[in-house]
Amino acid sequence: MVRLAIPNKGRIAAPIMDLMEKSGLHLPDMSERRLITRTLDPHVEILFARPIDIPEYVATGAADLGITGHDMVAERESDVRELLDLQFGKAKLVLAVREDSGITSPQQLKGAKIATEFPVIARNYFARHRVPVNIVIVGGACEATPHLGIADAIVDLSSSGTTLKTNRLVVIDEVMETSTHLIANHTSLLVKKEKVDEICCALESVVRARGQCYLMMNVLRSSLECVKNVLPGLSGPTVMDVASTEDLVAVHAVVNEERVYALINALKRAGARDILVMSIQRMIR
Repeated sequence: MVRLAIPNKGRIAAPIMDLMEKSGLHLPDMSERRLITRTLDPHVEILFARPIDIPEYVATGAADLGITGHDMVAERESDVRELLDLQFGKAKLVLAVREDSGITSPQQLKGAKIATEFPVIARNYFARHRVPVNIVIVGGACEATPHLGIADAIVDLSSSGTTLKTNRLVVIDEVMETSTHLIANHTSLLVKKEKVDEICCALESVVRARGQCYLMMNVLRSSLECVKNVLPGLSGPTVMDVASTEDLVAVHAVVNEERVYALINALKRAGARDILVMSIQRMIR
């Protein structure tokens, strides 16, 4: 049995549930969510936990695998192996001050009060810069603390910068970048390697398929080279004969979905017809 810990709530919980479904690790009806639940794979079970607790659950062996933010792993300083960047939940942990503070560098914060939900990361950051500060641990609404006199600066997550701007704060340094990662217990990597590799492959196949689509079309053989010249693909298009009275071939290719809009007309002009565009759920190399 392999136990996979995932967040029970928070900003990355919904994308992770979608990832579970697309990877084939389907969960049963979640109307009555339990702490531990089985998946359709009889050898994989899910442990629901707070994102901040997942690194320690994995490090101690309470879970074999976990999905949580890289920032949570850094904050806990947990001894785990980060196997895969799942490429969502991206954000930056930043150092920000009031717009009117006149502060432009961390060195100007010597002896200052720093509000944060990430005290370990913040202390390590200022230690690297050799700037002594006083850490003020807050549980939320970090952006308000400089205006309430609680802190002189904050270390907080920022995705778009909109919240900081709304609260009249400006970033003076980037502490770290983070995204959602699959992490593993070191012993589980050895003892349960086959199943861990299987789960990792399933999740990675969904990540690879994200933003890609599958194109299928019929092309007169005489126009094939023209079509191939405008058709990008991961490994070049696949070409197959078509049972037809015309001299047709079927051309299949995987392309970035952002290019499909412009590609369709270019393919038609090159001689493609009967074009089908399909989404891809998983892609395994």
